[in-house]
Amino acid sequence: MSRNVLKSSIHSASINIVFQIMSRCITFGINSFVIRIVDREALGIMNVRLLLLEGSLAFLSREAIRRATLSSTANPHEKHIWPHIINQLWLSLPIYCIFSGPCLYIWFNQSIFGSPIADELYDQYKFGCICIVVSGIIELLAEPQVFVAQVFCFVKLRVVLDTLHIFVRSTLFIALVLRDPNQAIFAFSIAQVGSTATFAIGYYVYFIYYINRLNEVKGDKKHAADKTDDGLTTDEKKPESDDSIPFNSIKQMLPGYLENSGTIFNENLQTLVLSFFKQGFLKQVLTEGEKYVMTISPIMTFSQQATYDIVNNLGSLAARFVFRPIEENSYFYFTQTLSRDIPLKQHSREKIEQASSVLYNLLKVVTSIGLIGMVFGQSFAKTVLTLYGGSRFVEDDGLSVILLRWHAVAIILLAINGICEAYMFAAMTSTELDRYNYHMGFLSVTFLFLSYQLTSFFGPVGFILANCTNMFLRIIFSGIYIRTQYQSVDLKPLDGIIPNKLFAITLTVLGITCIISENRLFRHSILAHVVVGAICFACTAGVWAYENRTLIRSYILKRGKSL
Repeated sequence: MSRNVLKSSIHSASINIVFQIMSRCITFGINSFVIRIVDREALGIMNVRLLLLEGSLAFLSREAIRRATLSSTANPHEKHIWPHIINQLWLSLPIYCIFSGPCLYIWFNQSIFGSPIADELYDQYKFGCICIVVSGIIELLAEPQVFVAQVFCFVKLRVVLDTLHIFVRSTLFIALVLRDPNQAIFAFSIAQVGSTATFAIGYYVYFIYYINRLNEVKGDKKHAADKTDDGLTTDEKKPESDDSIPFNSIKQMLPGYLENSGTIFNENLQTLVLSFFKQGFLKQVLTEGEKYVMTISPIMTFSQQATYDIVNNLGSLAARFVFRPIEENSYFYFTQTLSRDIPLKQHSREKIEQASSVLYNLLKVVTSIGLIGMVFGQSFAKTVLTLYGGSRFVEDDGLSVILLRWHAVAIILLAINGICEAYMFAAMTSTELDRYNYHMGFLSVTFLFLSYQLTSFFGPVGFILANCTNMFLRIIFSGIYIRTQYQSVDLKPLDGIIPNKLFAITLTVLGITCIISENRLFRHSILAHVVVGAICFACTAGVWAYENRTLIRSYILKRGKSL
């Protein structure tokens, strides 16, 4: 299995985006159906309280370890690195169990923390919390397999199992909800455990099969080599280079099984994990800050939380199925291309120029997507909400349209921030990461303060305004870091943020056209307004493609070679 990092990253990002679009379309349809039959308070509990518990535990136990170990696999075929990596990955499980106790205590005691839960929903809620913890434990049992699949670019495997995970969860949830809509939280919890178990079992089954087949192939090659002419010298009988995974048994993915250099954990890796944990903890507060504020303070009822979460999910669709896969694979590419312990100017000129070119083009793409989302979001927020939740949903909550329009504004900041931070976190040394944690600490405190204060003045819109402020400050910091790095090599990858002139003019004119269309056509025919928007979008995309035809041609060439 030949491993080309750039081609594999492009391939993985492309398939992940397609998968995310598909999975989000499924989720979109399910949620649109559920909104109409499930109580709004139950939706708030599932989508805010329970999913926040899942995300918090996953972050506390896994995120820092996964990021740090990725940085240790620039050459994953070196077998001596894997004992420490496998042991480090398995450390996620006891960490998860340690944190699950305090988290369950906080989530159970709603008389102390957050809005009270109705008595008729409390048993379901408690069962849901327990199921979230159980599903997290099951998922971590397959963490080494998931990590190996990512490092060795098993793209199709990840897509198949992620698709299976979504399918099982959706099928179980719908089947159980249709039987009794009043037991929606029970249905959500059972679906969560069932889908996670399917996901974990799938990874074990595949790698058992894959390693057995790999051993058979190696055995056949060895048998064939033994039959070669004995007149050859030892040097002439050198085996072919082996690009396969460095495991001969599924047992070698268990902790303590592989022989190591005398230590259970690598000290440098532990230091990097700690740095990522401190930085990630603050980033988690910044990313999910509004949900933590809603959870620990009674400023919004569960019904209001459900409305905010529904709009928030719609507003963050671009981040989930486009920006996140790009960000994850960008981080993977930069960690494998640049060494964080070597100054940028000491890398080979070829690597520096390639990294700069990739960063420039990534910023060009995500900025353009963000601008399109921001402009068209102003004239299609009401249309999307009407189609998603029905006219009653829009009429019952007049703030929903305003919230979605503000989310559209936040998209551009979200897009730029994700790529800049992916590069920065891949290139920073452990010392720089520790130093950055102090800045993140300041941003976290500022964000929580702004969230609470702005929400008091502007209602739920305050959360979005606080988020925009937070992302803007983070972009400034990461932009200064990137500009400083590339000044020494006379390259300017941050210029990718600047949109092309023709694209900017076209987007402005057609954006105004869509606003006029909403004011004049929407009340008479939603279809007519959608048609106008589709034509305007096609024209905008065509202009962008024309101005960036070299980039598209290069992408098609790389994408074709990766297949």
